Amino acid sequence: MQNNDQYSVVYPKGFKAAGIHSKIKKKKKDLALIYSEALCTASGTFTKNLVKAAPVIVSEENINNKIRAIIINSGNANACTGEIGMTNAWMMVEETAKALDIDKSEVLVASTGVIGQQLPIDNILGGIVDIVEELGSEKDNGVDAAEAIMTTDTFKKQFTSEFVFEGKEIRIGAICKGSGMIHPNMATLLGFVTTDAAIDKELLDEIVIEGVNKSFNSITVDGDTSTNDMVIVLANGASGVNRIKDKDQEIYHIFKEKLIEILKKMAKSIVVDGEGATKFIEVRIKGAKNDEDAIKAGKSVATSSLVKTAAFGEDANWGRILAAVGYSGIEFNPYETNIYIGSSKGELLVCEMGMGLEFDEDMAKKILSEKEIYYLVEMEEGKGDAVIFTCDLSYDYVKINGSYRS
Repeated sequence: MQNNDQYSVVYPKGFKAAGIHSKIKKKKKDLALIYSEALCTASGTFTKNLVKAAPVIVSEENINNKIRAIIINSGNANACTGEIGMTNAWMMVEETAKALDIDKSEVLVASTGVIGQQLPIDNILGGIVDIVEELGSEKDNGVDAAEAIMTTDTFKKQFTSEFVFEGKEIRIGAICKGSGMIHPNMATLLGFVTTDAAIDKELLDEIVIEGVNKSFNSITVDGDTSTNDMVIVLANGASGVNRIKDKDQEIYHIFKEKLIEILKKMAKSIVVDGEGATKFIEVRIKGAKNDEDAIKAGKSVATSSLVKTAAFGEDANWGRILAAVGYSGIEFNPYETNIYIGSSKGELLVCEMGMGLEFDEDMAKKILSEKEIYYLVEMEEGKGDAVIFTCDLSYDYVKINGSYRS
């Protein structure tokens, strides 16, 4: 099957995009635009940080409207910028609406980059005029948009999916960015999903909330929750398939599965690209009292700097894992807990009933030398399960973030 991922947000019918250099950054693309020829049902989730960037506040205000466009800049977060920042965010919305000849209520705005600096708004406003002229639905348009939202990302994050229902194809496309300041409850990440499905807003909202909880709210890179995070889904109905109005419809379940699947792919790509990361890690919790406890335990392990540095050093230091579960705040019996390490090279029991045991250190090293590894914590408390995605913590993370503004 042909790989259409590079088309990303322009893969679904009726969507166009572009990405250009508007002189926010010195050389790289820094302004992206996603546009739908028809009004879209829109759904979004936003950062839980009390310190919210101006574009988050503006987009939260507009998200309940029918939406046609999203304007996104990188290189500057427009966060902690006061009234000037709010004015600039609205100016981006209004200039985009003017250039596209649509209403400002139909535009969302997003920013990512350095906190606390005012936008070079004149450059951006001029860029908005230019980017509208570049809009298109070709592969290069999708690639350019994905590139323009990057900051410390090391690769473009682009995804597509499709399925056929009653003889008609429904498509989903997505781009995202993020590699640092990543933590549950929205992490510095931006995610934009387009689809030519037609769906009622209430149903789309429910799917997006569930999907984000199973994807973006189940990842952590460094424990930092950003000021600018948002995930937006736009559905324009251009596929021609009948509107999804009821959970009893067969298409509802197919669409839900496909959308959540692409959200999970987006989230995993962000963890894989964690700043300085050398390993992708799954923290698997089984047998907790309930799912809520499993999630708490998993996040505690996934955010432990000691666990993450041990992964970088390929050290089977299971005591750090058990300790992280111990301070997670859940109730469990450590002497009924087993811990395994695993990868494509095999699985190894390293802690049995809360106590250390003799295990093959060479085998442990072989398992942990893989790029993708997992830690499995088995309890005997109930049926609560969870999987949290994270990455290791390397020397390069400190290098990247020690000179982020330069």
